[in-house]
Amino acid sequence: MNKVIIIGSGPAGLTAAIYAGRANMSPLVFEGIQPGGQLTITTDVENYPGFPGGILGPELMDKFRKQAQEFGATTLFENVDRVDFSARPFKIYVSEKEYKTESIIISTGASAKLLGLESETKLMGFGVSACATCDGFFFKEKDILVVGGGDSAMEEATYLTKFASSVTIVHRRDEFRASKIMQERALGNPKISVMWNSEIVEMHGSPGERGLESVDIKNLLSGDIANQATDGVFMAIGHNPNSSIFKDQLDLNDAGYIITKADSTSTSVEGVFAAGDIQDFTYKQAVTAAGTGCMAAIEAERYLEGH
Repeated sequence: MNKVIIIGSGPAGLTAAIYAGRANMSPLVFEGIQPGGQLTITTDVENYPGFPGGILGPELMDKFRKQAQEFGATTLFENVDRVDFSARPFKIYVSEKEYKTESIIISTGASAKLLGLESETKLMGFGVSACATCDGFFFKEKDILVVGGGDSAMEEATYLTKFASSVTIVHRRDEFRASKIMQERALGNPKISVMWNSEIVEMHGSPGERGLESVDIKNLLSGDIANQATDGVFMAIGHNPNSSIFKDQLDLNDAGYIITKADSTSTSVEGVFAAGDIQDFTYKQAVTAAGTGCMAAIEAERYLEGH
């Protein structure tokens, strides 16, 4: 029997593990298919407090993990297949192995929607990004592309004009899905232009110092493919919360994010808490995820004390 099981190992999950470990709860952490979360596909992290000069994303998450382990957390490189929150103790299944626990902290995060290109995966963190707030600073005086047509694409494109020389929005359709005010803000910016009815079909470059060099863009009306030099591509086609195994167990919103109570990480099931990007569809930052991980661990400790 475990006091607390943490599902997910990004900033939220590992911060929860640090706090739970310090509270003598002996947390068990299932790291999932991407140990360390989205930061492991980020190169330089310059906006996490305490690291002047920045730190590599994988290195930062390794420090999180080691700190959690120092306080008694057990981390397993395993992926949870299904859960049962219908009765206490709660049950977690990894393949056919069953784990029982008195409380749960879910920090499975969200995954950025990508184009699905092999070259895109290879160049992620080397000119290809899914977070303008995280990586925009590295593209000062550069020419970059933003893929998408919704509010997030308009917001990212507008934000990136603070750094880039030019921002071109690449959109599959001939009109945006974004709200009117977001469209006007983006289209009214002299640094922003649009390639309508277009999609990126290939990316060229190599991981490392050279990074992304150009992309092939297909015109969806004519079928023509043209190569365009660029210093960066930002994906802004949304995120998918990693919540599929919780669908019949917890209340989710229409987009699939776990609903938590106001000013709390409590979910619709008492004793089950959610932290980080799995419940935060607004900020999506490492530091805010870590904050909610801290909250979840404290709330789980109080829950156990009361039961």
